[in-house]
Amino acid sequence: MKKINSKLPEVDTTIFSKMSALANKHNAINLSQGFPGFKVDKNLTSLVSKYLEIGKNQYAPMPGILELRVTLCNYLGKTYDCEINPESEITVTAGATQAIYNTISAVVNEGDEVILFSPAYDCYAPAIQVHGGIPVFIPLQHPDYTINWRAVKEQVNSKTKVIMINSPHNPTGSLLSQKDLEQLQEITEGTDIIIISDEVYEHITFDGEKHESVLSYPELKKRSMVVYSFGKSLHVTGWKLGFCVGPNWLMDEFRKIHQFTVFSCNSPMQYAINEYILSHNPFENTSLFYERKRDLFLASIKESRFKVIPCRGTYFQLLDYSEISDMNDVEFAEKLTIEHGIASIPISVFYPDLEDNKVLRFCFAKEDDLLTKAGKLLCTI
Repeated sequence: MKKINSKLPEVDTTIFSKMSALANKHNAINLSQGFPGFKVDKNLTSLVSKYLEIGKNQYAPMPGILELRVTLCNYLGKTYDCEINPESEITVTAGATQAIYNTISAVVNEGDEVILFSPAYDCYAPAIQVHGGIPVFIPLQHPDYTINWRAVKEQVNSKTKVIMINSPHNPTGSLLSQKDLEQLQEITEGTDIIIISDEVYEHITFDGEKHESVLSYPELKKRSMVVYSFGKSLHVTGWKLGFCVGPNWLMDEFRKIHQFTVFSCNSPMQYAINEYILSHNPFENTSLFYERKRDLFLASIKESRFKVIPCRGTYFQLLDYSEISDMNDVEFAEKLTIEHGIASIPISVFYPDLEDNKVLRFCFAKEDDLLTKAGKLLCTI
């Protein structure tokens, strides 16, 4: 048979699948893939059962059930001091990855340039390339992973269609500040540049720091598509539910794509999530919950030879192993899994040029005893 002309010839199986498979093969503690390793609140799962039983099992409206959209708009409005129209400016999606892909699909055309910051989450660039766009990578400044805004200004030109930001940042755990968003606002003012803001870890920030959303900045809000995830905020990554917020002129285009990819998302879970948010205020203590886990993991590796890179948000901790080994990070991550029984993610895979700073990412969204056991293993290296 004739071979197809691949749209993504360079793309292979993701590092997450590879490291998880390696962890399973060698019975290693899996701190690689970013999913919570503990049970979901029974109050939430009971609500899902409730709505299954009462018959909410058919298609939801294409943008999501209105009750949930109203609840989310009220929450975001109070949190970020903004107004969002639940009818026209929010859509429930099949997770954040679908929201990001559909947004890129809606706005990126052949030859458009998209500025993104490396290390960048691995779903960004392929979606840009599939639609004929050109990813323009600007490296975050290691080791604190901040943005060089002068470099951004130098890269912006007439072909720049989108700037993608991610805060709290996966994989580094860094945060964008008020000054960062003010810089972004200044750079995009008077242009037609669209912002895609990945804010899926909005509820996970540490040490009293605040998540800065583009929704709080009117000049950014009017040009931004903002992506969120129930998987991250409610510890239900397998449900693949999220939502996207944006001005109606962008959301109209988003929904044109959305209706022909997934059309609508899981009905009973949308009803359950809506009631759960209204009755349990689940986001209030998420940061403290994960901050305690971060601190437990850090305490467990205090005597190790790894150097800690501060984690200000997300549920990922970066560790620098440069004083332990000269191996490249992919090889070292494999060695840790096979010989020491603990799996992580090498950070070089998030760079287009595979920049290797001898840093690994560990997920601490796990049970406490597993984190303590993992820390003891790391202390033996």
